Amino acid sequence: MTSLRMGFLLAVSLSLFSIGCASNGAKDENARLLRENQELRGRLDDSERAMRSSPDQSAAALQAKQNEISQLEQRIQDLEAQLQKQPATSGADPTIAGVETTYDRARGEMTVNLPGDVLFASGSAQLKGASRATLDKVVAALRRQYAGKRIRVEGHTDSDRIRASSDRWIDNLDLSLNRAAAVTRYLAEKGVNPAQIATVGWGDAKPKRTKAASRRVEIIVLVR
Repeated sequence: MTSLRMGFLLAVSLSLFSIGCASNGAKDENARLLRENQELRGRLDDSERAMRSSPDQSAAALQAKQNEISQLEQRIQDLEAQLQKQPATSGADPTIAGVETTYDRARGEMTVNLPGDVLFASGSAQLKGASRATLDKVVAALRRQYAGKRIRVEGHTDSDRIRASSDRWIDNLDLSLNRAAAVTRYLAEKGVNPAQIATVGWGDAKPKRTKAASRRVEIIVLVR
């Protein structure tokens, strides 16, 4: 092999290696920003709930809580702006900017992971107000990038038995299905064709490593 060909192959290898490193770096930064965004949304929801549940606080305490909420909202906006600026990589897997996704190449399925604690209060199937910004990103991508693709909305829970909300749900399967249905309804209300969507409840049949991770709704898009 000539030195010229060796040099060419080395240059190509280095180029591919640098692209891979850049891609991994972008994915790591995207994941970090997503985690921080989700944590802040949880804190924002907690702060708003605390303020509503204690209307008799002093004016100074209320002002402090309002200032905290304003700062959290601003930080969330800044994070979402950063997520939108994350560079796309050539040949990258299907994704949705600003939302945690994975891609199964063998199945041709993109999975959007929506933590249950971000979407719903404990034992509830009513969407939190703070979750709507994330769902709106998903809706925009489904309508723009994945129009006409088949979608499954799958609800999951942890393995704890239903207790505090047993007057509303028969069991975890019942809760998971109602949570998935709430997300399906939201997608349909925002313009995603309901004929594309299958709604599934798994209860605690498909757990993750932790209980918190197990409580989730997944939007699975058949992109191929």
